[in-house]
Amino acid sequence: MAQDSEQFSDVVSRRKFLLTSGVAGVAGLAGCTGNSDTSDSSGSESNNGGNEGNDGSTDGNDKTTESQTLSGDIRISGSSTVYPVAQEVSRQFQQDHSEVGFNLTRDGSSGGFKNVFIPGDSDINNSSRPIADKEVQQCRDNGFEPVEFFIAQDALTIIVNNEADFIDSISLEDLKTIWSPDTAPKMWSDVNSDWPNEPLDLYGAATTSGTFDYFTEAVVGKEGKIRGDFEGTEEDDLIAQGVQGNKYAMGYLPFAYYTNNPDSVKALSVSEGGSKPVEPSLKAAQSGNYPLARPLFFYANMNKLQQKNHLQEFVRFYVNEADEDYIANEIGYVPSSKQMVEDNLNNLEAAIAGEYEFSR
Repeated sequence: MAQDSEQFSDVVSRRKFLLTSGVAGVAGLAGCTGNSDTSDSSGSESNNGGNEGNDGSTDGNDKTTESQTLSGDIRISGSSTVYPVAQEVSRQFQQDHSEVGFNLTRDGSSGGFKNVFIPGDSDINNSSRPIADKEVQQCRDNGFEPVEFFIAQDALTIIVNNEADFIDSISLEDLKTIWSPDTAPKMWSDVNSDWPNEPLDLYGAATTSGTFDYFTEAVVGKEGKIRGDFEGTEEDDLIAQGVQGNKYAMGYLPFAYYTNNPDSVKALSVSEGGSKPVEPSLKAAQSGNYPLARPLFFYANMNKLQQKNHLQEFVRFYVNEADEDYIANEIGYVPSSKQMVEDNLNNLEAAIAGEYEFSR
């Protein structure tokens, strides 16, 4: 049975879920910072050792018992936000299964769906937003069911330059004014007369990114409706670098990438509807108090899950690892709860049996 991701399409229902999802204990998240290595400038990571042909089929060496060796290749596309999790989990899986090879790329959630996963070229697509209804239908039109796995949560972080001493917090309402194409202010002072009469230089996610989709809907209120005069990239470190080099810049990026650059930029607290500003943190994301808390997913091709034993075992491993402490301590996301792990394993078993059907 598919997990309900529709509740994340608006801010109110998202908070309700976060408050009741039973994510890893608050105390265990205190003081967490991210140290994951995502320095692959090419956007891909290829770990050879698999014995899979170019058509995605195995060579018959996949084994079905623990005493036998798993082999084959796994192609993972999609979100740069979820990439560090997939990178670390695949690294650990290879320690025990050296004959399984991985090809990981950072295509963006939307880019990965459109260009790689939906055409059937990847086994898994990471996503920093729920899969869209039209994308589900496109998968079905291509002969397979997308299987949803909700694995972590993020506190999307608004950043400014360290020398921007005129601002420490911002409201969702001011963010909307800044990023909406209907207003598109040129100067900081156009938004708030107490802010400097200096140009607003904006950095954010590329339009192929699930982070772009989430931010646009959560802040501006309409999918895809955002001003076009900003620097967009799939490389979150480049967003941090751009803001670091410009006193009057603003950007947004996943919390994990902010914690990897904690001294290079300043994170803003965020308020909504006159409420007290909330600092981005894993605890605030878990409680639902942070206005820009969001879910993270990966999606698997059900046909390939049924065909490939090594893919089944990797997804099982991925799901079970998603509630481990290192997801918070070393990467910087709120880990899965025990209930999320159980739901994900149920989805996996239903997919292997051919009984899974995606629904919201």
